[in-house]
Amino acid sequence: MDIRRWMLVFILPPAAVTNKEAGTIMLTGILTLFGWIPGVAFALFLMLQEKRTIAA
Repeated sequence: MDIRRWMLVFILPPAAVTNKEAGTIMLTGILTLFGWIPGVAFALFLMLQEKRTIAA
C-alpha cells in the first residue's frame, strides 16, 4: 500500500479512492461534504477492504 494514498485518506478522502468506480468517488465526495469524518471513515473502510482483498 502506498503511504501517499493513506495520507490522502485523511487530507482529501475522494482523492484516495480514485482507483474505484465513479459512483464510489462521488459517494465519498458527498460524505465528505456532509462532514469530514464520514468521508474519512468511508475512505478508510474502502482502503482496508482493498488491503484485505489483496492479502487473501
